[in-house]
Amino acid sequence: MGVLSHLRVVEIGSSAATCYCARLFADFGADVQKVEPPAGDPLRRSAPLTPGGQSAWFAFLNFNKSSIIIDSADPDAVTQLTALIEDCDILVDGRDVDPTDCPSIDMAWIRQRRPGLIHLVASWFGPDGPYARFVATDSTVRALAGLIKLIGPVEGPPLHAPDFQTGILAGLWGFIAAAASELARMRGNVGRSWSLSIFESSIAVSEYLMLEAFACGDVMRRIGTNRFWPTFPAGIYETKKGWLGITTATPAQWRTFCDMLDLSELRDDPALTMGVDRLQHAERIERQFMPRLKMRTAQAWFAEGLKRKIPIVPVPEISDLLQDEEKRSRGAIVPILLGGEKGLAAGSMQRLTLTPPRRGGKVPALGEQQAITNTRRNLTGTAPITASFLDNREPLHGIRVIDFSMGWAGPLCTRTLADLGADVIKIEAIQYPDWWRGVDRRPAYVDGQMYEMRPEFCIMNRNKRGITLDLTRPEGLSLAKRLSAEADIVVGNYSVDVLPKLGLSYDVLKRLNPRLVMMSMSAFGTNSVYRDCRAYGSTLEQGSGLPGVIGNPEGPPVMSHVAFGDAVGGLNGCAAVLVALTHARNTGQGQFIDLAQIECMMPFAAPWITVQSIEGMPPTRYGNRHPQFVPHGCFRCAGEDNWIMITATDQDMWLRLALLIGRPDWVTEPSLMSAEARRRIEDIIERGIESWTLARDADQAMSELQGARVAAGVARLPIYLLKDPHLSSRAFMQEVERAFIGLHPQPSMPIREGAQPHAIRVAAPTLGQHNEEILSELLGLSEVEIAQLAKEGIIGTALLSEEEMKRAKKMSST
Repeated sequence: MGVLSHLRVVEIGSSAATCYCARLFADFGADVQKVEPPAGDPLRRSAPLTPGGQSAWFAFLNFNKSSIIIDSADPDAVTQLTALIEDCDILVDGRDVDPTDCPSIDMAWIRQRRPGLIHLVASWFGPDGPYARFVATDSTVRALAGLIKLIGPVEGPPLHAPDFQTGILAGLWGFIAAAASELARMRGNVGRSWSLSIFESSIAVSEYLMLEAFACGDVMRRIGTNRFWPTFPAGIYETKKGWLGITTATPAQWRTFCDMLDLSELRDDPALTMGVDRLQHAERIERQFMPRLKMRTAQAWFAEGLKRKIPIVPVPEISDLLQDEEKRSRGAIVPILLGGEKGLAAGSMQRLTLTPPRRGGKVPALGEQQAITNTRRNLTGTAPITASFLDNREPLHGIRVIDFSMGWAGPLCTRTLADLGADVIKIEAIQYPDWWRGVDRRPAYVDGQMYEMRPEFCIMNRNKRGITLDLTRPEGLSLAKRLSAEADIVVGNYSVDVLPKLGLSYDVLKRLNPRLVMMSMSAFGTNSVYRDCRAYGSTLEQGSGLPGVIGNPEGPPVMSHVAFGDAVGGLNGCAAVLVALTHARNTGQGQFIDLAQIECMMPFAAPWITVQSIEGMPPTRYGNRHPQFVPHGCFRCAGEDNWIMITATDQDMWLRLALLIGRPDWVTEPSLMSAEARRRIEDIIERGIESWTLARDADQAMSELQGARVAAGVARLPIYLLKDPHLSSRAFMQEVERAFIGLHPQPSMPIREGAQPHAIRVAAPTLGQHNEEILSELLGLSEVEIAQLAKEGIIGTALLSEEEMKRAKKMSST
């Protein structure tokens, strides 16, 4: 029996987001009942298909569920569906994306009868706002969310990934909302109702660049395949054999990279110290180091990088993932059965070590009930959960989190917990603060307190309290242990050995607090053979297999983002701790979570993993085209570097598109009624579309296309999101006041319980802002004791400069 085997989940409508949300529940044992019409969920027909004609995308989203057919033409359909929902704990509702002939139901009446029901409704853009009625696809949404325009060659068109991203991101957010609600319900609260915007979910990936633009202005442009502002190099390069992912974020990493390649001239050039400075000389730098990379294989450079502690990683093909025994042993690659075919799929990435997720499973045939559906309630005797009172507090109110993380992934995980009401205590040190405060220790930076002015730090650490503790000294370590002893969750995203070497391993902390959930968010996992590999979000994407399925057949593997893996790791980490906390609340037993962030990226390549596992052939790389939809692409509009993403998802949409752009001959041509027939003249179709878009501003083109019910989205830069009319109408950007930077915008969560987003309660803490509050209120220290800690430099409120660090080290050694 899994952690969530006490739950019954009903899934209605059709969307990748709700499918993936429900599958995450199934991964941990919930009885998930998928309601389908007689023709089946349209996703069953999504390409790419296996040799046996099964959808690999549907298979990934739906294994370990049951399928129940309810025919809306049946007079008893409403009664059947209502009874099914009344007997469930969580309703996952994708009807606003695609109703798939689902019978209409009276949710208000059901909620009256079942106040404990948790209800999640997903839509592309939310129920209101200028985009609310837009026709959409994965790619058009990503274009609007600022996730396409910065990718690819300078001259264009932007080069983007296949349609398998927004459903995973939104599915994670939906699971987080529902799992947090289950925790609230366990303390007697009523069920909660959530709306989920798939568009806003995708902004979790672009919010970093959006806030960089807020701070630095409109400086970002597409600067070439596998190049991204503001870090350089942070891309994929050819070697003697294979491709290599490289990231040099810090000055020390850049110097070591140059030493590895024997490029002392580049190493010693003061104009190249910082990544944003190197970006100005990218062509010259690449001309010098690219030929040297071709002297050795990717694996050889990887071994060298491990020794030198540089974030570099071989870029695998899908076949490499399928042959990786470690991925199978960890459950990142699992066996599945779909129809009569046996294949492999991306497994659950929430690696709870005490209560692990299922290792693979069966994809339900249409109308097929899994055994668990018929036995669960009879075996357990569980009655439908009801609730006795309404608690207006946030769902995670009363949960305490000790946050040892820094950067993006870990802080996004803990920020989400904080946004949902948890008391998150962020631990830094004046010697080693969160590196998103800046890695610059020069006097002007430190004396000007510029480390308090970084917008990235501010968006990732809102709603938290901040304390500084020098964990390398016994006094600081003791205080950290005391905080952990009273906490529910501890999160760290350092390299795997950092917290254990400090004396803060799970084995140590669980003796102090047996109910503690502790998560390590390392790059490869605590027991991986690659555990010592340094990594950033870019490294995670480079090593995930995803770049190998993106781009043109003759081109290199293509990255989608400068740090894609960070946001994805953070959301998976949040989902994992909520599952583990549910178990802890039920049993009093904590556990360790060994989250490998590189594995969290693998679902984005999931369909290609399954197809190749069965077919044996490498995946087709479509460029901006699509395995199912024709046409599908990014088309140039009037003006400089203006583009629009356009997709025709079915025959009717194709006909509307042809009429709109003045091609009635396409409408009357019977041979163009199928996507595969149109694929034969795809070049001609694309030229015809672009002749129409070139005569129009991108927003005008989108307005006309959407008016004709054709899926289209302008390819936006991240800075545009700060003034996006749809986000503005939904109050998505909240203005927050903070010391040192004043009023600044903050993105909301994409999940909300009413018309307004969850309010941001407090700004990110300044360094050590809550030292006295936490040490006195939670640990009972006196003013004298706190003052002594400050005098000894164990706590503090100002970053140490390079000279102060040297003096402190000298004193500690004596």
